Amino acid sequence: MADAALPLTTADGRPLKTALAAAQARARRRAFLLVLPLLAFVILTFVIPIGQMLHRSIHHDGFSANAPAVSAWFAANPAGAAPDEAAYAALAEDFKAMKAAKTAGEAGTRVNYTLPESRSLFTKTARDADDLAPPYKEAFLAIDPKWGDPAVWEAMRTSSSAYTADFYLIGADLERGPDGSIHRVQENQRIYIYLFVKTFVLSAVITGICLLLAFPVAHLLATLPMAKANLLMILVLLPFWTSLLVRTTSWIVLLQGQGVVNEMLIAMGFIGDDGRLKMIYNQTGTIVVMTHILLPFMILPLYSVMRVIPPSYARAARSLGATSWTTFRRIYLPQTLPGIGAGSLLVFILAVGYYITPALVGGADGQLFSNLIQFHMSKSNWSMAAALSAMLLLGVLLLYWLYDRLVGIDNLKLG
Repeated sequence: MADAALPLTTADGRPLKTALAAAQARARRRAFLLVLPLLAFVILTFVIPIGQMLHRSIHHDGFSANAPAVSAWFAANPAGAAPDEAAYAALAEDFKAMKAAKTAGEAGTRVNYTLPESRSLFTKTARDADDLAPPYKEAFLAIDPKWGDPAVWEAMRTSSSAYTADFYLIGADLERGPDGSIHRVQENQRIYIYLFVKTFVLSAVITGICLLLAFPVAHLLATLPMAKANLLMILVLLPFWTSLLVRTTSWIVLLQGQGVVNEMLIAMGFIGDDGRLKMIYNQTGTIVVMTHILLPFMILPLYSVMRVIPPSYARAARSLGATSWTTFRRIYLPQTLPGIGAGSLLVFILAVGYYITPALVGGADGQLFSNLIQFHMSKSNWSMAAALSAMLLLGVLLLYWLYDRLVGIDNLKLG
């Protein structure tokens, strides 16, 4: 009875519970060290760049760093306060410093993001900065009457802080009024939200077309004899062996007005020579080419699910009197839903972020939101590009969350 009351120990006399806890701790440390290189790689190449992008989307010190005197005046006076002689004097001091440092263009560029055509006003004023003398208000108005416009001063007030939400306001087709109020831009200037919605709609259309085309192909891959299935799989994977740029430009040859498709339709008598179809440099070209490029990403997840569905299930349903349609709808299709979800999510996310293909074949009508991001990057407006990228990332994450709530991310099967 006394021996039964003693705690269990290991061969070296340590309590078994302590030894087990130590062994589990060593296993956890070993597992952490094994994944540490991958974790460091993800942090360095994914987490940190996204963090920098989000920071850049709300930070721009082009004006505040080059116009500290007038920025201090804005900080000391409430929003909506009319600029007095002290404000103009501070602005004159900043312009003289900007002319010496040749940074008026940088400061004007930041204000220009909020109020277009401001950069030219800044560069014009900087050229005459040495002639500015009291009374400063009259001196500025003599250079350009725009210096009396409250909208210019409100734009400078907004720009006087290094941290601002203006880039998100612009991305949402909003603007600040002279009194600081926020309202929608004019109808002919609303491009961001329209292109944002259009990108998600076109991505959904492309995903649906890919699903319709990929489903029978994946079914053939899963049911054909091994030799024929391997040949078909090679044909599915063949586009991956060719450059994306080559595949995209080859579609230009096929779809252009004098291209292969139009010539074949004319030869078969479907259209006349004066009725050539316009299938490139528009939205149609974007849909066709992106569907071709993204189709394998839908086929492979579907195939990975279909190949493990036992054929005996369908035979059993038919033997019990079910029709072909009922067998497909109630037996086969539900078992392919994990592959459909995985392929659709993969294709949709890839389509949302594409910009090379729409840039080459989309023309003005087939551009996506990512092309707008690339435009701002090429114009060196990194803060605006970062804000638009953050909006796109947020949209994708919201759809991902919605998919998880409705379907469940645990039901995805990529292989």
